[in-house]
Amino acid sequence: MIFFPGLHQPSDAQHFDRAFISVNRLRGRSSDFTVRDWIMDSGAFTEVARHGGYRHGVERYAFDIGRWSRCGNLLAAAAQDYMCEPFVIARTGLDLATHQRLTIERYDALLGCDPHTYILPALQGYAPADYVRHVDAYGQRLAAGAWVGVGSICKRNASVGSVEAVLRAIRGVRPDLRLHGFGLKITALQSDAVRHALYSADSMAWSFNARMQGRNANDWREAARFERRVSTSPTQRSLLDMSHPEMAIGAQRRIA
Repeated sequence: MIFFPGLHQPSDAQHFDRAFISVNRLRGRSSDFTVRDWIMDSGAFTEVARHGGYRHGVERYAFDIGRWSRCGNLLAAAAQDYMCEPFVIARTGLDLATHQRLTIERYDALLGCDPHTYILPALQGYAPADYVRHVDAYGQRLAAGAWVGVGSICKRNASVGSVEAVLRAIRGVRPDLRLHGFGLKITALQSDAVRHALYSADSMAWSFNARMQGRNANDWREAARFERRVSTSPTQRSLLDMSHPEMAIGAQRRIA
């Protein structure tokens, strides 16, 4: 499993081989930053959970992708998805099926803007069967071996079994997909079943852990310690193709 530590400050990426950085941390910034392999996050949690929807359209996000793609090796930019946790559904006032539909519509619109970066589609739902239906709704958009994010699992740290069930359900219908776990906590990241199912994952749990223990929640050294903890956890050989994420670029399909 390839791990991308989430970072508060883009400038801290110079200390890591990989990084996961929110577009919200880049807006308002004028200068380039040093980074190696990285994923741009769409800021979905902040936008949807806090504001009830996206404050910026796909055209603005596509512009941001193009602007920051010249920094390091931008492997992917996460699509602007709609999470499906009950509290997020309550915040938007929409139902789960609408969140799934909007997730695909945003993905299609972003592809239509034609950024020269792989757009990481997101599977959304809450129960395992929801994710299976979302896979079906994507249809041919998800090419064989596509790199695909799995959303609405980051708040399930108390029930790792529910994360495992979601991943099992997705792999049951599309074992070829290279799954990325958004925002997982250490408990899930140390689960053999979770690591076995995932191609990649990101996390900012290090920041919360540091704050709860009275340390600096913005110190990149905390992220480095968390990364080492993840990397030294026991692993099983993945059944998925563990080739470099760049292999997914060019495999996306636009559906008319």
